[in-house]
Amino acid sequence: MKERNEKEDLEKDHSTDQSYLALRFPFRFLSHDNNTSPSKYGISENGFTSDIFSSGTPRSRQNFTMLFLKFSLIAIVFLALTGSFWWTISISTSSRGHIYHGYRRLQEQLVSDLWDIGEISLGSTRSKDLEFCSEDFENYVPCFNESQNLALGYSNGDEVDRHCGQELKQHCLVLPPVKYRIPLRWPTGRDVIWVSNVKITAQEVLSSGSLTKRMMMLEEEQISFRSASLMFDGVEDYSHQIAEMIGLRNESNFILAGVRTILDIGCGYGSFGAHLFSKELLTMCIANYEASGSQVQLTLERGLPAMIGSFASKQLPYPSLSFDMLHCARCGIDWDQKDGILLLEVDRVLKPGGYFVWTSPLTNPQAFLRNKENQKRWNFVRDFVENLCWELVSQQDETVVWKKTSKASCYSSRKPGSGPSICSKGNDVESPYYRPLQPCIGGTRNRRWIPIEERRNWPSRANLNKNELAVYGNYGALL
Repeated sequence: MKERNEKEDLEKDHSTDQSYLALRFPFRFLSHDNNTSPSKYGISENGFTSDIFSSGTPRSRQNFTMLFLKFSLIAIVFLALTGSFWWTISISTSSRGHIYHGYRRLQEQLVSDLWDIGEISLGSTRSKDLEFCSEDFENYVPCFNESQNLALGYSNGDEVDRHCGQELKQHCLVLPPVKYRIPLRWPTGRDVIWVSNVKITAQEVLSSGSLTKRMMMLEEEQISFRSASLMFDGVEDYSHQIAEMIGLRNESNFILAGVRTILDIGCGYGSFGAHLFSKELLTMCIANYEASGSQVQLTLERGLPAMIGSFASKQLPYPSLSFDMLHCARCGIDWDQKDGILLLEVDRVLKPGGYFVWTSPLTNPQAFLRNKENQKRWNFVRDFVENLCWELVSQQDETVVWKKTSKASCYSSRKPGSGPSICSKGNDVESPYYRPLQPCIGGTRNRRWIPIEERRNWPSRANLNKNELAVYGNYGALL
């Protein structure tokens, strides 16, 4: 009984010591098993605790150091993440306010700028309503006023040219004709237009002298440019004749000869260009300003390219070497007048190797026998273009075709004093835009001096390579 009581007292003291160690060293169980003997944690065999930092227990000291480092690292990471999170929240909150206020400032500045622009654009008429122009302005075109030009002393064809600066600006809205109707959809609208959309009389229709002004009245409300009558259907045969004179089978082969862009001078009502459009040829109509029966107005109403322009005193608003062919069919221009300066303008806008087609009673050889004056005028034109290095390709009836030289060296090989001189660098402007006509040969120094037969045919030329783009620029594909 005595031995049993002593043994129970000993076990009781041992459990007390274990509880004490658990309270003093709570982290030792994180890395050790419960089956580890007490002596490994500083408990001697007699039940008393030894010093954990004593030199006699190096393994215990090492384990404690590792545990301390682990928990220190965990604490540092936790504190860092917590601090970073709160710092991010604080920055986002403050930045949001700055961004919002900056956005509001931009909005306010934009509204202020738009308001200023509106006030500047309105000017003194800000409080006035836009008024409609009177019926007299139905055919008003800025810078073209023949009666006013005559009153200012312009003559010899200059009265139909473009003159700006003398007239007052009109601050009104020009109304369409009273009975204006929406044009018919293409391609029907190319051949049939509404009479009420254009200003033309029956007398003007019958008295139109241009070869390409073929038209007939279908009804009272429509004008038709197509007809089954051989009397009116001569444009197709005419264009076929020009192709044969050049040496082609028909007008569909114009592209094979390098012809793609055509300037139709005094185009009538655009029938020549309308026919060639179906052959993938692009024709620009150019004609004088007309208050009634306007060639340009009717051509535009058909949906074809057209603009007001005249061969009088100023250069055309096209760059040098722009067109593959120039066409004049009874266009009303006297090419022998003004010492041939009008033919110099034709040469400027015509590409090397391009064609000039002229149809006129003046070119009919049979007329020379009856009118010596016409023969004199014809001889002047023929000799003048020969000095421009043009080649006479063919002449049939009233139509004659010339071909511009493809070699710029031809001008220097002429006899001294024969024909016009080469324009100086200051006078040979790339884009003249209504400059006075120049009495010299232009375009010879242009880097776009490339014969039409050396260029790729359409539509291959629509895709310019790097070298061609450097020469022709952004508009070269259309030329």
